[in-house]
Amino acid sequence: MLPVERLDAILARAETLQEEMNGELPPERFVELSKEYAEIDPLATAVRAYRNALSEAADLRALKEGDDSEMAELATLELDEIEAGLPEMEAALEILLLPKDSADELNVIVEVRAGTGGDEAALFAGDLFRMYSRYADLQGWKSEIISQSEGDIGGYKEIVTAIRGKGVFARLKFESGVHRVQRVPETESGGRIHTSAATVAVLPEPEEVDVKIEEKDLRVDVFRASGPGGQSVNTTDSAVRITHLPTGITVSQQDEKSQHKNRAKAMQVLRARLFEAERARADSERAADRKSQVGSGDRSERIRTYNFPQGRVTDHRITLTLHKLEKILAGDGLDEMVEALIREDQAQRLAAVDESQ
Repeated sequence: MLPVERLDAILARAETLQEEMNGELPPERFVELSKEYAEIDPLATAVRAYRNALSEAADLRALKEGDDSEMAELATLELDEIEAGLPEMEAALEILLLPKDSADELNVIVEVRAGTGGDEAALFAGDLFRMYSRYADLQGWKSEIISQSEGDIGGYKEIVTAIRGKGVFARLKFESGVHRVQRVPETESGGRIHTSAATVAVLPEPEEVDVKIEEKDLRVDVFRASGPGGQSVNTTDSAVRITHLPTGITVSQQDEKSQHKNRAKAMQVLRARLFEAERARADSERAADRKSQVGSGDRSERIRTYNFPQGRVTDHRITLTLHKLEKILAGDGLDEMVEALIREDQAQRLAAVDESQ
């Protein structure tokens, strides 16, 4: 049963926001209200459509009970159609009414690191990075590499990229964890299947106002950047290492030739890691709620296996197997996996709401 009082409150708030935005407002207040209205408007629209359907159904029931048999027959047909659609409208509203993750609309920083498996793990990390980059392109998002450390024969030992766009974190947040690959390496003469792994961390990127970092809490070290094998990248101390003293979190950046740019990128990553650490702390305080989520975002949790000989990808959290490995790694098949994870998360959260009532 949908909460009538809450539906009333949603419509009232949407109306209030519209009235306020039509008045004389400072620019910053208008932006604040516009942001809230953009979040509540889809819900208010769905509530209006649902209530209009209920009202129309009530009118048709009255006609159905009337003396005009021809009108009653038409009313019955229309009523059947409306009543058939009501459960779907109610289900959609229930999902819209679920508490929102405040980070869902944020941009993200994606960190991909080679795990066990040596060179093969670095190659797989490269596959995952390209998968997310192509997926971002297909979604109309923008990507920018922040830092990278290439593998000895290709791929990446580590690569960090920023992805910006609408609802990025909402769609990528379930990608955090250990991704495992099973395939025959090109260097394997015996044709044996090897298992390697890479870790993925998807960090919501907060606004500067969301994470306050005191300068006194930072230790900034500068050093000369170096490439593979110790080869000098440039002759100035442009590389930057920033340590957040209260937490011990350390970020290094050396990809740019400018010390100023390296510091800015390092601060970008540090801000995201601090924000995620605070989210993790809050999540642990709501331990019971974590059981109603598809994944905890724990980087040590094995979440998915990519099996090349069988051409399949299996997500272990929702026991979903898709025989579309090439399509998924090309980016355009990833959405099916993402949608399944989102639906499962919504189903588990709905079940948790029902249990608490």
